[in-house]
Amino acid sequence: MSNQIDLTKVKPYGDTLNDGRMQFSFTLPIPAGDEADEAAKQLLTKMGIDEPAIVFSEDLGVGYTFFTAYGKCQHTVDYSTIEVPKVDIDIMDKYGVEDFIKEHIKRDVVIVGACSGTDAHTVGIDAIMNMKGFDGHYGLERYKGVEAINLGSQVPNEELIAKAIELNADAIVVSQIVTQKDVHIMNLTNLVELLEAEGLREKLVVICGGPRISHELAKELGYDAGFGPKTYAEHVASFVVNQMVDRNLI
Repeated sequence: MSNQIDLTKVKPYGDTLNDGRMQFSFTLPIPAGDEADEAAKQLLTKMGIDEPAIVFSEDLGVGYTFFTAYGKCQHTVDYSTIEVPKVDIDIMDKYGVEDFIKEHIKRDVVIVGACSGTDAHTVGIDAIMNMKGFDGHYGLERYKGVEAINLGSQVPNEELIAKAIELNADAIVVSQIVTQKDVHIMNLTNLVELLEAEGLREKLVVICGGPRISHELAKELGYDAGFGPKTYAEHVASFVVNQMVDRNLI
């Protein structure tokens, strides 16, 4: 099959290669019924989807309807030309990070983490910081040579910075899960502005992460790195310790 794939013209795959089949899930602010299904089909047609089919619709109450639909996409993308900014570093495992700290830094690395602002979701920061980690990947609390302090959720940026100063931290790790109306952008921007105002930005490794965080976005917002889904403590730790050495923050 791989010999049949033209990477300059990649299309969605459903039942057979290049059939363009796609699945959609969305909600419209209209009451359920035949008219709602037709509205959903017309919307897909305007999006350039051929043969739209509404296979499931459900009344969500108060005049909203949820849809599951299928259709055929005629568009293609040139995969061979795609370049995505990524954290350019060799990822070490837990033991590699510990050996790196022992050899190159020769003291404990202090990392302060939090789910800052009004965000109350700790699943991301806990996966990175807490000893048990996530999905078989130990958190930073288990790393020898790392002093990991997890401040939890809904931590004001001012309080996070104050704790970093108190502990003479080497790095700050911020997790942002809630992203409605781009509240995460405002909060992340505020943190960097506060660090710059305190004259601390260049003295710390500053990282953010979350489901809608990319390395490109993080760099645009003034962070050293951004980590999205499918990243673990070893990704964060590898980046932090290498940055400390590269920037002479030891």
